[in-house]
Amino acid sequence: MQKQYSVYIVTNRLNTVLYTGVTSDLQKRIYEHKNKIIPGFTSKYNVNKLVYYDTFSSPQEAISAEKKIKGWTRVKKINLIKQNNPEFRELSE
Repeated sequence: MQKQYSVYIVTNRLNTVLYTGVTSDLQKRIYEHKNKIIPGFTSKYNVNKLVYYDTFSSPQEAISAEKKIKGWTRVKKINLIKQNNPEFRELSE
């Protein structure tokens, strides 16, 4: 099985904070966010609700997509999320 790389956006309970990341193991990374295993921005602001993700076959593609999304305005990121998840539902369950 070919390894997959994911770009993802997580938010907090009220959807007021957005964090964009990249990982080679989305399930593990979301677990880390939810359990505040890695100290930093996401644990400080309770950012642990997966609302968007996309998968890629190479790490270079995923990193490029992450950089592109991180450069966007908040409105553009919200529109991206709403295309596939208009209610900002938790996608990791």
